Amino acid sequence: MIQSAFDLFKIKDLRKRILITLGVLAFYRLGVIIPVPGVNAEALSFLFKQQANGLIDFINVFSGGAFARMSIFSMGIMPYINASIIMSLLQGAHVIPYLDHLAKEGQAGQKRLNQITRYATVILALIQSFGLTQLIVRIPLPGDVPVVQNPGLGFTLTTMITLVTGTVFVMWLGEQITEFGVGNGTSLIIFLGIIESLPRSVTNVAREVFELQQRTLFGAALLFALVLAVTGLVVWLETGQRNIPVQYAKRVVGRKMMGGQSTYLPLKVDQSGVIAVIFAVSLLSFPVTIASFSPQSPWSRNVMDVFNRSTWWYNTIYTALIIFFCYFYNSVSFNPKDIAENLKKWGGFVLGIRPGEQTAIYLERVMERITLGGSVAVAALCVLPTIMQQKFNAPFFFGGTSILIVVGVALDTISQLESHLIMRHYEGFTKTGKVSGRGRWYAA
Repeated sequence: MIQSAFDLFKIKDLRKRILITLGVLAFYRLGVIIPVPGVNAEALSFLFKQQANGLIDFINVFSGGAFARMSIFSMGIMPYINASIIMSLLQGAHVIPYLDHLAKEGQAGQKRLNQITRYATVILALIQSFGLTQLIVRIPLPGDVPVVQNPGLGFTLTTMITLVTGTVFVMWLGEQITEFGVGNGTSLIIFLGIIESLPRSVTNVAREVFELQQRTLFGAALLFALVLAVTGLVVWLETGQRNIPVQYAKRVVGRKMMGGQSTYLPLKVDQSGVIAVIFAVSLLSFPVTIASFSPQSPWSRNVMDVFNRSTWWYNTIYTALIIFFCYFYNSVSFNPKDIAENLKKWGGFVLGIRPGEQTAIYLERVMERITLGGSVAVAALCVLPTIMQQKFNAPFFFGGTSILIVVGVALDTISQLESHLIMRHYEGFTKTGKVSGRGRWYAA
């Protein structure tokens, strides 16, 4: 494994991709610490201490602490994710014929869809930036300490333009990583934001044990044991797969006998990876944005109460969204008819199943069963550790959602690096040549 890590930098193209990824992420972290002009940082810090372990704190961790600093990247990548969700739902529901037409036009159509998603991102960013501006202007603090020194139309417009520009720039940074770097840019930006809170979270727990004596050493050890257990379960879930045995018939091509080999088709238990979780979190953040338009109104307080992470309402909605997006992602990314046709075309068949339509029906039925178990497991890993985290009064990093995203993104990025190594005839990070559950076809 150590040798494989050195091999990454022997390949010029891969070395370039890694350096681009690290450079873009470093540039993103630089933007996180640049504040929006006219905001009282100390008063804002007090506000976020009041919201500790609430949904606002939840969103802050996803932005890498930019939200609490009211930096130019405060909204992070969330508007882009929300726009992507809306576009995916519209395409999946087939309610706009023009989008269906673009989806069938191949690469040119996909470019146009990406452009529409960017426009939708700007619109959502305008809405969210207005809500965020109203929140920090109107939120009451003890002693009438103002969060904004000179509130008014000028501050509102300047802040909105700054935040929208920051969101568009973060979206562009993510696209650069995806195209020229390694891994998924959007996921890596969220990954970096969560990882940023790790040292502070560990330090806070240690301080509570040894300095403040608010937590026993046994309690801290139990907390870290829970984190390790959840991490192990996430790795098991993300790499788990159901292997469908596939047999290829023998056939003569020229003077050679082809086929006759046995392989298998791997169906991942968690086909969506971290996408379903990220989508669910992004969607949950939107009602809070709307409520921030009028933070003192009764309906706004009701929304904040419902979306408090300690309530059963929040956990129920969160669980339902994760399960929904797991199924939705599979319906978009997994096409059993295409797989069945390709198997039939190349002389392959699932043992005991007639090729063609019967194979498609079989694969769809198997995938539905796998998705049910996988989606429930993902929801449980996100919600149950979070409930335990609140019982232990632990930092957000020790919750199930953050651990699942960190581990899932890390596995996906390692898988891409490993694919680059194997493609250039180097050994992968494991002796078997590939991280389990990350490839599409495996020889028996």
